[in-house]
Amino acid sequence: MASNVFKMPRMGKAEYDRLIEEQYVCRIAFKGEAHPYVAPFLYVFDGKFIYFLSTKYGRKIEHFRDNPNVCVEIERYTSNLSSFSFVALPGRLMEVDDAEQGRRVRERFVQLIQDRGLSPNVLSALGHSPDEPVDSLLSEERSSVWKLVGVKVEDILGLKGHRS
Repeated sequence: MASNVFKMPRMGKAEYDRLIEEQYVCRIAFKGEAHPYVAPFLYVFDGKFIYFLSTKYGRKIEHFRDNPNVCVEIERYTSNLSSFSFVALPGRLMEVDDAEQGRRVRERFVQLIQDRGLSPNVLSALGHSPDEPVDSLLSEERSSVWKLVGVKVEDILGLKGHRS
């Protein structure tokens, strides 16, 4: 008895770019040791590159140093899953060393937190106390700025579980 397997429709570049622009939480899969290591991250997207703030401690730092090749996954879904989509972006993380570029990225994170009305608790994921003002992201560099590079269009996987 043959079964018909339904394949989820692929998203085009404009669709997955819109998904990346609309969302701000992702998961990054690192190589890990015996198993992949997956961690949630806030991110900002400048239309070309995705940037992350990483605390300067934890397993992710070890995995990043051992192997900066990662896969970033971003998703969107409705509460009843009648509509969902995701994009997987294999690439490489690099630390942003340029002070001016780092400041611009930090400013985008401050703007994201303010514009989205995110809880001050999110600061704890960025190396700061929730009691601190969000602008402390600019004055105290308790986190590293990472940039996703080396993403090839042909390797991006964007799928959707709904009809456009």
